[in-house]
Amino acid sequence: MTSTTDRSDVVVGIDPVKNWHMALAWAADEARLRGRGLRLVVAVPPRHDTQHVDDTPRHQAQRQAGTEALRAALAWAHARQPTAKAAPFLVDGFPAGVLAGLSREAHMIVLGSRHLSRTAEFLSAGSLVVPVTAKAHCPVVVVGDAEHVTRETPYLVVGVDGSESSRAALAWAFEEADLRHCALRAVAVWQPPVFSLHSADTLSHTERRLLSETTAGWAEKYPDVRLTHEVPVGSPVEALASAAEHALAVVVGRRGRGGYAGMRVGSVVHGLLHRAHCPVVTVPAG
Repeated sequence: MTSTTDRSDVVVGIDPVKNWHMALAWAADEARLRGRGLRLVVAVPPRHDTQHVDDTPRHQAQRQAGTEALRAALAWAHARQPTAKAAPFLVDGFPAGVLAGLSREAHMIVLGSRHLSRTAEFLSAGSLVVPVTAKAHCPVVVVGDAEHVTRETPYLVVGVDGSESSRAALAWAFEEADLRHCALRAVAVWQPPVFSLHSADTLSHTERRLLSETTAGWAEKYPDVRLTHEVPVGSPVEALASAAEHALAVVVGRRGRGGYAGMRVGSVVHGLLHRAHCPVVTVPAG
């Protein structure tokens, strides 16, 4: 089972030994919402390097398991979204590197969270979330827990801090909220300075004004999206995770490119990947 990836595809990583249903559900729904193709990817890591063909029995068994997982996932995706144009993609290579490479031509990468510890996520050969999120050239969605069901009006949360990456996240969040016909909560977390010549009320008012100015143009472009502004005080990770407790997803920007092993994913993104219960969408600057 092989295929090529189109620039407009929603790409979802399928782990043959883990539950892939939640990530695939998000990816299939997103492909339908955006009218894009869906690519299901299984990457089979080589024994040592990628310079020689790995024809060992273990590798062949992994390829067979990958083929079977893709077949099951493809049938499941078609059952969930019958009109989705889904196709499988089985490739030899380390999963993190394969998916990061595909992000150059994908519209979005969707991953399932394996809930590794902070140490294990860097040392495990199967860890995908941090390195792919750090290095991807397109938005990355990490779907951890089961699909959230709540009586509250459906909404998304977007973190806003004035940076280029948060502006990219804001643009993505408005478009997503419009597609999903849901509300959008724009959150700018305020951390009061230790020393300041201005009063706390003045600084808080300034933060709210900047948030309003930042979202104004997008609110005009998407008039059907019900937008609210929030300026909580405290830790950005805790404030965003709390605001997104019942959200469809929390959307944040990612500054720069990741370094070795994806260590430079950013403290807020990294914290949300561990703390948030809803899907975490990371949007790169530019």
